[in-house]
Amino acid sequence: MLLRSSHTPSLSPNLRRALAGVRKVVAGELGLVVMLFLIVILFSTQSEFFLVERNLLNITRQISVNLIVAIGMTFVILTGEIDLSVGSVAALSGIAAGKTMVETGSITLGILTGLAVGLGVGLVNGVLTVYGKIQSFIVTLAMLGIARGAALYWTDGRPISNLPEKFDFFGAGYVGRIPTSTIIAVVILVLGYIILQRTKYGTYILATGANREAARLSAIPVDRYRIIAFLASGLCSAVGGILIASRLLSAQPVAADGLELNVIAAVILGGASLAGGVGTVFGTLLGAMIIGVIDNGMNLTGVSAFLQQIVKGTIILVAVLAKRDNE
Repeated sequence: MLLRSSHTPSLSPNLRRALAGVRKVVAGELGLVVMLFLIVILFSTQSEFFLVERNLLNITRQISVNLIVAIGMTFVILTGEIDLSVGSVAALSGIAAGKTMVETGSITLGILTGLAVGLGVGLVNGVLTVYGKIQSFIVTLAMLGIARGAALYWTDGRPISNLPEKFDFFGAGYVGRIPTSTIIAVVILVLGYIILQRTKYGTYILATGANREAARLSAIPVDRYRIIAFLASGLCSAVGGILIASRLLSAQPVAADGLELNVIAAVILGGASLAGGVGTVFGTLLGAMIIGVIDNGMNLTGVSAFLQQIVKGTIILVAVLAKRDNE
């Protein structure tokens, strides 16, 4: 019979802290990098076309819209809110941009109109959530239906074609060998990183999500920053919708259907907490890359589109469970 010793050696506090730090890093962004690497290896063994230059550039183009909208979603989730209307706002913004271009012939005016629509919807979402004291889940779920319905009603359910040919530069064009949409996504990613990690605004956003009452007592204008987060989400959704319209050279009222699922999956997979106060833009980038690579790999290997939805939903559940265990 074995007796448990009363003098079982215990780890020193310093070693415990070191091990906890290592576990946190592995479970965090480094863990995501390892996961991405393994997924790339898996699909490269399943399809000879996966690692070719053309497909890799295609992945960056496919990721660009998800990443841009996910950056806006990161701002909202960091404040402890959520925005379910991003896909519908993207479609409505694309329709507004397309309509304006067809009627005026001006690409610039069309883009500005699309961006204004995104900002307007973001403002409505923020004001109703903050001053209407309605949960953001309810507000944006209602807006999901309103914006999609507005896009369908405005166009009678038909796509808007005859857009200026030069407009396709933003969604389907190249600068050198790099897709223009990829460059736009990188610029927005860098801006998002600087704002969240290097400015007072980012500190206040994180403080608002971490503990709203403590932030309020610290004289942080919590309500203002929550509204600004929704504005950022609306603006990023509009950019995504305009890029989709540009890539297709046609504004579709049913465009970006289901975009919110990809975007929320990317942000949560990237380590953000739905409770707010935890998350980074770099984590969102890794989450978007993992989702994009899985999408591309499943398409190349002939996985059913229906099964792909199941895989994405499973990824969200696993990410949330892993996050809960880590916390």
